[in-house]
Amino acid sequence: MTEPAKSRAPAPSRIQRRNRKRILDAALDVFSQHGYRGATLDQIAESAGLSKPNILYYFAGKEEIHATLLHQLMDTWLEPLRQIDPEGEPLDEILTYMQRKLEMSQHFPRESRLFANEILQGAPRIGPLLDGELKPLFDASAAVIDGWSRAGAIASVDARHLIFSIWATTQHYADFDAQIGVLMGGDDATEGAGLFLTGLYRRALAPGAR
Repeated sequence: MTEPAKSRAPAPSRIQRRNRKRILDAALDVFSQHGYRGATLDQIAESAGLSKPNILYYFAGKEEIHATLLHQLMDTWLEPLRQIDPEGEPLDEILTYMQRKLEMSQHFPRESRLFANEILQGAPRIGPLLDGELKPLFDASAAVIDGWSRAGAIASVDARHLIFSIWATTQHYADFDAQIGVLMGGDDATEGAGLFLTGLYRRALAPGAR
């Protein structure tokens, strides 16, 4: 006996897709400025140029909007780590990873602050993603770098702390851009940062370095 065809929800229209993107982009602004606790649906609605009931037509509430942004962000955030090639030239692979993270801080500062705010609150909404997606990739990448270190292709280093230091030195330019803007007198800091960090890590990771 043939089973009845399962009903499928209709695909969202072009206007619905546009409005969802508009809401998420506005919410990214609001969350990156005020954090999850300080953000409100009214602020998101005002930033999106839509009514609050219109926001609630697309999302159940602030938490769903925030969770959607975090899930989208995690995939983007992990991509540079996925691109480390175990068969590549070790120092070049690490420096390229650092440069990609710096470019992400330059091009995605709101996303960086959104992620930082979530972590500072104890990762209440992204905890499962950290454990289920980030942790296995982090462990695998650290194992590759540790292998390079043991083989003498780079200096002796704890790969986990190396990755942490790359995150800290690159994402700083997004998370603390207001401070950097004042201290740099309004100059673009990212170009100089790339040159400085490349030299720093090249010297620190050169085989035989201490």
